[in-house]
Amino acid sequence: MGDTNPHDPGPEVAGDRGEAHATAARDPLTIGEATVRIGTASWTDPTMTAPGVFYPPDASTAEDRLVYYANQFPIVEVDATYYALPARRTGELWLERTPADFTFDIKAHALMTGQPSEVRRLPKDLRESLPAEILDKKRVYARDLPREVEDEIWARFMDGIEPLRSSGKLGAIFLQYPRWFFPTGESREEILKARERIGDAPFAVELRHASWFNDKNVARTVDFLETNEIPFVMVDAPPGTKSSVPPMSLVTSSRLAVVRFHGRRTETWEQSGIPVVERFRYLYEPDELGEWVPRIREAASKVPEVHVLMNNCYANYGTTNAREIADLLAADLPRVDG
Repeated sequence: MGDTNPHDPGPEVAGDRGEAHATAARDPLTIGEATVRIGTASWTDPTMTAPGVFYPPDASTAEDRLVYYANQFPIVEVDATYYALPARRTGELWLERTPADFTFDIKAHALMTGQPSEVRRLPKDLRESLPAEILDKKRVYARDLPREVEDEIWARFMDGIEPLRSSGKLGAIFLQYPRWFFPTGESREEILKARERIGDAPFAVELRHASWFNDKNVARTVDFLETNEIPFVMVDAPPGTKSSVPPMSLVTSSRLAVVRFHGRRTETWEQSGIPVVERFRYLYEPDELGEWVPRIREAASKVPEVHVLMNNCYANYGTTNAREIADLLAADLPRVDG
């Protein structure tokens, strides 16, 4: 992708666009009775922390970056927890470094949603408890693990995010199911089991196969989510693949609505063996973001809280688009003088 591609113009062009729209995104928006929080799905990607991309020169440590980010946006999605179980101390530090009303959405660990994890990323004591035939594998699935190890993974995840939950800074746990998670009775049962394990912590479900919403399954899918008060993660994702869930306004809980923007880079969406950041290397044009303004407004008319997360976290593409969509949503809101 070169400089002539408007969806990958480089950090300098994207940064200029973002700076022009930096104000509206800094605080939650109030749309009707709803609070709308807008942010990104990372604050630590190396392409984002590179000099001159998003952070000022004096934001050189993890602490400095989170403090700066939390001054620019009222919410962030934590993706690191997908790869490694969170530590309670980390959550305590996040509390200290962010304002009282800042919100963290936390992605569930891969093994919690039927996806594989590298064995070496598991805590040392859990690795040592694994049978030899599992320990020798590069990647492992939850179905391969002894039941007590799987239970311990859930328990440690929930313990790691407890500082956020107990302080009120936990927005939701994101259960992102893989594209091979199909609309079956077994899959629906898995989601209900996950809800039981999570307890009273807020959560939302992202489904990554279009068959959940084809003519045969859409009514059952919506009924299942609504009946069980499970917030559905609406997505803007690359179109034209088997896993492409269509963009739609679908609010299935009375508590929370979530929208995640993955970019529209179809050629890399299902490609394996590439850096994850390349899959999401896509800068939305303002008119593409504008397609979501009425959908987000509709969601805000149905729930008290809406989260809008940019997962196109290559360089400053996500931060720029977060600022732009905040500006679009705030354009015709009444001004509050303070």
